[in-house]
Amino acid sequence: MRLPKAFTNVSLVVGALISLTIILLAIFAPYVATHGIEQMDMRNRFDGPTMEHILGTDNFGRDLWSRLVFGARISLTIAVIAVTVSAAIGTVVGLVAGYFGGWVDQVLMRITDIFLGFPAIVLALAIVAVLGPGIMNVSLAIIVVAWTEYARVVRSTTLVLREQNYVQAAKAIGASPARIIFREILPNALGPIIVLASLGLGTAIISESALSFLGFGLPPPAPTWGWTLAYGTRFMRDAPWLSIVSGATIMVTVLGFNLLGDGLRDVLDPRQLSRGGGKSAKAK
Repeated sequence: MRLPKAFTNVSLVVGALISLTIILLAIFAPYVATHGIEQMDMRNRFDGPTMEHILGTDNFGRDLWSRLVFGARISLTIAVIAVTVSAAIGTVVGLVAGYFGGWVDQVLMRITDIFLGFPAIVLALAIVAVLGPGIMNVSLAIIVVAWTEYARVVRSTTLVLREQNYVQAAKAIGASPARIIFREILPNALGPIIVLASLGLGTAIISESALSFLGFGLPPPAPTWGWTLAYGTRFMRDAPWLSIVSGATIMVTVLGFNLLGDGLRDVLDPRQLSRGGGKSAKAK
């Protein structure tokens, strides 16, 4: 019995397992956390990993495991909001630019180039500095710098799809541009969008952690991963596990979403499928 192609892709399976684990930990944080995130135990501050505190405690005696689990909620919430809105904006811009072409394409792509001309982290820092900290403001800062990638990828995909026979047939029978874009082109462009979104989750988590690390994310006592990593660097001699564990958590989470994106690209890319078919045909 042959397994479906998705289950034979190591990157997809490993990435899905890591991503699903992080998501489940975030959803069930109140049940898997062993202590309150603000519960202090000054007698056991800077305590290393023990049976009571499996990842140790911080400078206030707060349980690091519990804070990381609840921090996953913040990071994933911001990442999902940012990726969803970025994908929606970039997809619409890319579809319209690619389908209509001409001056519409030129205007939309030049606007995209303007946003691409700013260093992403600098633009995000400026937005958060003006609007102030908060989940929605941090999400907005990431959205402003992330939608451009979706716009460029969807535009290039649309330029190819608009020349396909089924699109030309829809034009011939008098279908409106909106119907052609959203009923004919968009469904066939979902593969690259899904792959880009899965990779974008990891990028959004890194951006949120970087903003928190620099002091522009959610303010303390919010248990963000970036802030835990930042203040952990102050106590590297006394409690190196603060930075090591929080940094490893960010790394593993981003790795999971990146592997998931790579696996989805391999499974959804028709060129990969055709290569696989060619190889199997030769084997036969």
